[in-house]
Amino acid sequence: MNVVVNAATSVDGKLSSRERRQVAISGDDDFERVDALRADADAVMVGVGTVLADDPSLTVRSDERVAAREGRGESAQPARVVADSRARTPPDAAVVDDSAQTYVLVGADAPGDRRARLGTDTTEVVEAGGERVDLAAGLDALESRGVSELMVEGGGELVFSLFDAGLVDELTVYVGSKVIGGRDAPTLADGDGFREPDFVDLELEDVDRVDDGVLLAYDVEDANE
Repeated sequence: MNVVVNAATSVDGKLSSRERRQVAISGDDDFERVDALRADADAVMVGVGTVLADDPSLTVRSDERVAAREGRGESAQPARVVADSRARTPPDAAVVDDSAQTYVLVGADAPGDRRARLGTDTTEVVEAGGERVDLAAGLDALESRGVSELMVEGGGELVFSLFDAGLVDELTVYVGSKVIGGRDAPTLADGDGFREPDFVDLELEDVDRVDDGVLLAYDVEDANE
């Protein structure tokens, strides 16, 4: 499986404000780029914190890209994936509507009543791990369901955990022309943080100016090793 993390951050590396409210960091050109990435993915993944804060749909917006997927014999929309150890995803969240297949990765300790309210014809609850989701096991389960290209859109806790497990292959970051600040504002990779010498090494592949910001594309060294 190829795992691509895509994010938009402020110049100071923040994903959103200290109140964890979504901030418009990029513009129309970057929105189109992200829509194209979604259209090329088999599945799009976020953590439950992103679902609770932003209620994203994670769907392809362009009718042309939807038609192109169908023309390739694929589903109209990529699958959606939520890493949600305790099954906290609301049953009325946009990510679990019937517009696309959704997989909610939960831990073995996730309450049964919460699991039951999420299971529908288009939403499958997938157990992976114990108290917390085992991301390697979760990605194996997704691969067995036909996911070979996974796009990850955040948030910081999930991104850190994927890097920590050595599961990220590529990273693209749009750096917008804003300073958000705040020691409690989420960053690209939150979690416990790495200690030297265990920092993740990246290889810069490309730099482009997009809208009023810069798009950085990296390969992740030693991914999955």
